[in-house]
Amino acid sequence: MNSNEINARIDALDYLRGFALMGIILVNIIPLLSVKLPLSGTSDATYWRFLNLFVEGRFYTIFTFLFGAGFYIFISRAMAKGKNGYVLFLRRIVVLFLLGSIHVQFHPGEALTIYAVCGLIILPFYRVNKVVNLVFGLGMLLVISLFAEKIFMVVPLMTLGIAAGQFQLFERMTNQWKVTALFTGVMFVCSVAGLIYQYQYAPFAFGSGDVSHETQRFLRIGIMIGPIVSAFYVGLLLVLLNFPFIRRILSPLKSYGRMALTNYVSQTALILLAGKVFDLFDQLAYIQSLYLCVAIYVIQLIFSTVWLRFFRFGPLEWGWRMLTYVEIPPMRKQPSS
Repeated sequence: MNSNEINARIDALDYLRGFALMGIILVNIIPLLSVKLPLSGTSDATYWRFLNLFVEGRFYTIFTFLFGAGFYIFISRAMAKGKNGYVLFLRRIVVLFLLGSIHVQFHPGEALTIYAVCGLIILPFYRVNKVVNLVFGLGMLLVISLFAEKIFMVVPLMTLGIAAGQFQLFERMTNQWKVTALFTGVMFVCSVAGLIYQYQYAPFAFGSGDVSHETQRFLRIGIMIGPIVSAFYVGLLLVLLNFPFIRRILSPLKSYGRMALTNYVSQTALILLAGKVFDLFDQLAYIQSLYLCVAIYVIQLIFSTVWLRFFRFGPLEWGWRMLTYVEIPPMRKQPSS
């Protein structure tokens, strides 16, 4: 593997992480600020349907899959350097769990503690044959998707991420963009079919009581088809990244993804800070939550881009690395780099 292939793979992962984060905040802001249910026939109701058709259950899936891929790359690189990748990964997981334990106090239902626990569960899969991981991950994901149990999708998604690392998916995608385009086309057709099916149950009347049976079915179908839509999103972004012009336009997204841990946690901080300062709790409408997310996008994209011009890691990434390797890594970039 040459240096260009390595850089291309890292860039693709960072773009995808950044993309996933931009979708995750759109969903997380709703419970964090206790956003009010929309009224029927309003722009808020339209945005509610948009979220549950195109966002909910789509972006966390990508983020989880990338955790599995990063898991494989982390251990493989450590082993290649003559280090004990398992010990380092276990330290990394412990630090992630501790950070998540703090984060969950402010954001109930956050992902870091779940990722840490599931990281221990998938550790044995590192040594499993790549075909077995692929078949097991797909089979398990299919079964769990049919029951629309989102939290139980984490392990199979991570397993598929490991399989992607074993098959060197991100190393090869730069030379096989036509195959990626074909995959994306197939996922597009499947996604359209799934979304049409889901839309048939989309509610247009919202009451203040319990969620109707039809609305529950709408939400469950959304979870069921989530991995398919996510796969289409991933494929589309990978195809677009083959064009230098698109890569330049989306370059802030790469910086955003390189600081994924910092930005994920600071999303919560910025949302809660805005809620406190502007008294937004239980006062914000659905469409207004989108405006706040856009403002946070701007802040974080600019911060990430500027920060990484001077520093090698994001603030939390630096601390995570320090505690994992039990050494203080250099933070500032050298002038020559």
